[in-house]
Amino acid sequence: MTVFSPDGLLTVREVAETMRVSTMTVYRLIKAHELSATRVGKHFRIRRADLSAYLDARRVGPPPAQPAGVQRDGAHGNGAQSSGAQSYGGGDQ
Repeated sequence: MTVFSPDGLLTVREVAETMRVSTMTVYRLIKAHELSATRVGKHFRIRRADLSAYLDARRVGPPPAQPAGVQRDGAHGNGAQSSGAQSYGGGDQ
């Protein structure tokens, strides 16, 4: 059984305030399965780790600096694109 600390779970309102969006936006993210949540009775609770993962996955720009000697997961150092890269072409130019 997993036990959460009281500060490990956030309400929809707390998530909305953290992200500076409306509570409806948070509900839409939960409904679309973009943000993981747990239903407690009629209410949702979001783990801080799940909110952090959601935000990290949508980060724009260079990744945060890593301490010396630490390599990010999936880093190969060969400059090859990952298989998830998309190429956009065609269209009117």
